[in-house]
Amino acid sequence: MRWTDVYDIAAGLEDAHPDVDVVNLRFTDLHKWVLALDGFSDDPERSNEKILEAIQAAWIEERE
Repeated sequence: MRWTDVYDIAAGLEDAHPDVDVVNLRFTDLHKWVLALDGFSDDPERSNEKILEAIQAAWIEERE
């Protein structure tokens, strides 16, 4: 997975962290959790606030 695979990342995060308050999470935690996902292999420095917001939105959608 790469940073642009927001829906795959969201699905992986939901599996790994099903009890997290997705609406009120810290982007520092989100960044760390994405990097820890199995299959994630993108450069940690390529992340930015826009990408993390897209992942958060996809995660909220995944949960609904």
